[in-house]
Amino acid sequence: MADIVVPPREQFLREETIRGGMDLLLLTIVRHLKSADERLFSHGLGRAHHRVLYVVGRRPGMTVTELLEVLDVAKQSYQRVSNDLLSKGLIEQRPDDRDRRQRLVYLTGAGRRLEAELFEEMHRGLAHAYSVSGSQAVAGFWTVLQNLIGPEGRKHFRALQQR
Repeated sequence: MADIVVPPREQFLREETIRGGMDLLLLTIVRHLKSADERLFSHGLGRAHHRVLYVVGRRPGMTVTELLEVLDVAKQSYQRVSNDLLSKGLIEQRPDDRDRRQRLVYLTGAGRRLEAELFEEMHRGLAHAYSVSGSQAVAGFWTVLQNLIGPEGRKHFRALQQR
């Protein structure tokens, strides 16, 4: 922890501190997802596929419309990703019993296994970071992220928490 850089408390709104936060977000995405990216690549998949696997794993049976809202993607973008996942047997789409026009999305057994493998690697990294940072830092981290995603993102976050 000796090499951890912490800005002075009174300077948290300065441009350099904001840029430092952006640097950390960028590097976190690159480093934290690296092993998942490599595993996905070996399956001919990418981050967009991973996002679908993760969200559907959190909320099996959500409608395609709900999934598009959570991921904030266009139907055309999702179509390409879903076609890949369907053809590889990682997701399935079923009509909703109440509204046959709606399609519900589920992970298949293979999809659940792949998502669990990807999550396990990221779980170790995040659990380690939480452990060495402490509960107060984790609470602050959650607060900052929830403020970054805004009201719409917080709505989707709460929905993902209600498994």
